[in-house]
Amino acid sequence: MPTGDTSWSRLRRTLWQPPRRHGEQPQERVVGPLELFYDLVVVVLVAQAAHHLATHLSWHGLGEYAAVFGLVWLAWINGSLHHELHGREDARGRSMFLLQILVLVPLGAFIPDAGGERGAAFAVDAGLLFAVLAVLWYLAQRGDAPGYRRASFTYVAMTAAAAVGLAGSALLPDDLRVLAWGVIDGAYLAGFAAIISARWLRAATITVTDSITERFGLLIIIVLGETVTGVVAGLAETPIEPLTLAVGLVGVTVGFGAWWVYFDFAGHRAPKAGHRVAIRWMYLHLPLTATVAAMGAAMVSLVEQAHEDRTPVATAWVLCGGAAVVLVATMVLATTLQDWQSRRDLYRPLSRASLAMAVLCLTLGFLRPPPIVLCVVLVVLLGIPWGFAVAHRFRDEEL
Repeated sequence: MPTGDTSWSRLRRTLWQPPRRHGEQPQERVVGPLELFYDLVVVVLVAQAAHHLATHLSWHGLGEYAAVFGLVWLAWINGSLHHELHGREDARGRSMFLLQILVLVPLGAFIPDAGGERGAAFAVDAGLLFAVLAVLWYLAQRGDAPGYRRASFTYVAMTAAAAVGLAGSALLPDDLRVLAWGVIDGAYLAGFAAIISARWLRAATITVTDSITERFGLLIIIVLGETVTGVVAGLAETPIEPLTLAVGLVGVTVGFGAWWVYFDFAGHRAPKAGHRVAIRWMYLHLPLTATVAAMGAAMVSLVEQAHEDRTPVATAWVLCGGAAVVLVATMVLATTLQDWQSRRDLYRPLSRASLAMAVLCLTLGFLRPPPIVLCVVLVVLLGIPWGFAVAHRFRDEEL
């Protein structure tokens, strides 16, 4: 019997280990299939939000999309950072991800009508999701060293408050409810940054490791698939004609251009050391990811209106404004990298060129040329910074 007890205890410790203590974050770790599965589940929710935006391309639709996307992104970064800081590759770690996924699935089902009849259900489920996250952070906080507990407790309290606020928003009218979600998004982002940056909570540390860098880049890649999905959806709803097909294929090239800009100049590169730099690096991925998904939503309308003399207003602004955001956000993201200092002869003029292209993208959105012209010009504008970088490299080799 003693031997059996010892064997069972050993097995239990192997399968259900306590959360890793704060500060024991492994610096060299590859992203595992469990995290990739979790990311795919989150992207399903992003796709739901993008598909809803595709049929509601208006300022109101964009506001609803931003509020919902913000909550999904905050849930994703919470789950990702919790596993990075405290998770293990055991049955407990898998169960914690499964628990989040079981709450995320119905949340995705509520997204298409989150601004209407299913808004209350979305609010309650989102509150439950943040309550689960608060419990996960609390369980990890109990095993923290004393120096980390103050920051951990503050973060748990903030996440629990967000859960209560989200659940309570179910009682509000539809428009006020969506507005409340946007306020919660902003307050949570501000609170997270304050906790990490405040001197009295300086024990809280976040190091952007290679695995975190890879996770953020992989999410961008997966979300870029929405541009292809949008084109396919548009082509499926319209007769396949040469002009329609050309608009669709050039639209896919616009998405490819966004990928090119991000990964050539900022993607898969860790930022410089420092709390505030890490926060800025992570937060800049929020508008990047949201914008890329929104551009995919606009592709549906772009293809369906391929024969119009002018691109529809909302479609033009989402695509051209999205390209401008990709260019500017990528360059601001580059300021957090070591390359910004070590390769300043490239990045300084490159940032000015990207800003100029962003202004031209916005001008293009204002002019609203025919869809095929708009797409071709966007491809050119997204390609100019890359051409600038290639010319710079060629010049250096010549010298």
